[in-house]
Amino acid sequence: MTDTIFVNARLIDPAAGLDAPGSLLVSRGVIADHGGALAIPEGAEVVDCGGAVLAPGLVDLRAALGEPGAEYRETIDSAAQAAAAGGITTLCALPDTQPALDDAALVQFVVRRGEATGSLSILPYGAATKGCQGKEIAEYGLLREAGAVAFTDGTRAIANARTMRLALSYARAFGSFVVQHPEEPALAAGGAATEGELATRLGLPGITPAAESIMVARDIALARITGGHVHFAHVSTADALSLIRKAKQEGIRVTCDTAPPYFDLNETAIGDFRTYAKLSPPLRREEDRLAVVAALADGTIDAVASDHQPADPDDKRLPFAQASAGGVGLATLFGITLARVHAGDLALPQALELLTVKPARLLGLEAGTLGHGRPADLVLFHPERAWKVEAGKLPGKAQNSPFDGRALEGRVIGTWKAGRRVYG
Repeated sequence: MTDTIFVNARLIDPAAGLDAPGSLLVSRGVIADHGGALAIPEGAEVVDCGGAVLAPGLVDLRAALGEPGAEYRETIDSAAQAAAAGGITTLCALPDTQPALDDAALVQFVVRRGEATGSLSILPYGAATKGCQGKEIAEYGLLREAGAVAFTDGTRAIANARTMRLALSYARAFGSFVVQHPEEPALAAGGAATEGELATRLGLPGITPAAESIMVARDIALARITGGHVHFAHVSTADALSLIRKAKQEGIRVTCDTAPPYFDLNETAIGDFRTYAKLSPPLRREEDRLAVVAALADGTIDAVASDHQPADPDDKRLPFAQASAGGVGLATLFGITLARVHAGDLALPQALELLTVKPARLLGLEAGTLGHGRPADLVLFHPERAWKVEAGKLPGKAQNSPFDGRALEGRVIGTWKAGRRVYG
């Protein structure tokens, strides 16, 4: 493989506190050196970055893939294309597929399919319970050996407290953790939007925000009892974030992520029954959105994930209450997160930290850094370059973006996986 040297770049590596102009050398798929003015090796490919930012490839902590079982929504290949366009080089896939990833052979299949794309490392979650049905604990040891990075039932909450207690204990025994969809199912059943004035005015069945905080409070208590590590996905309410912040201060093993809709949109985005903005959890009130922004800034939130949930057009072209919940997020993860930088809520290195080294450390990965000897998974972007989200023109198969029509600043112009250019 020919060496590649990136010149005239702004290098940002949150893991090392690096933010400086310079060059970076890639040799045999790994980062060989970086610094202010590196000599150009003979025969090396030269990439002139023109002052753009060169950073570690993004690590997406949470995405649903249609494969296996729902390839009509998204395939691993189409998801890989969207991820590359969004600067994502490592992705954690949810296990609530058809069939669920509760078998070692299925976990290995997804890992191999990711390797076959040549552009994306796919790290599957193992099913926390068999079939992701919330009843019987899956075989954690076998799933870990096969490559499962942690355990979850994906978009389904583990509702039974005893089952969740066992899951936390077993995951701890295998050096792992449990990812919970924090929504009390009995309180959320049949709901389509956040309970309140807007849902009432639109005639939509409501979901109380307390459905999230009640589940968070319960699982924090179970983490305290077991010593296990619970990770809450797509946290979206002020009350839940307050509970998580307090639990962290007490030393309980709790982490969390959120997704761009919960810090960029509020419940008014559902507008006149706009089903692309029907998500799970639902979009919240403005005060909750502001609380999520504050939690990103103060470190309560450990990572920003795409929460990619592809849907077929027929799943969205239904009355709001019957339409499928979820939105695509691979191509927009980066741009929407950068919007918080342009708004002054986060510094650029801080935003990149939430997308790279923080999720990588949570999973114990070597990704998310420009460190010497680390895989040359890289993203090159212009922080100020403008573009517009247009459903129907996004990379990938699914187009159900809640950000359709949104103007953004900050565009990926190149993505490299193990030193090989895969986008741009």
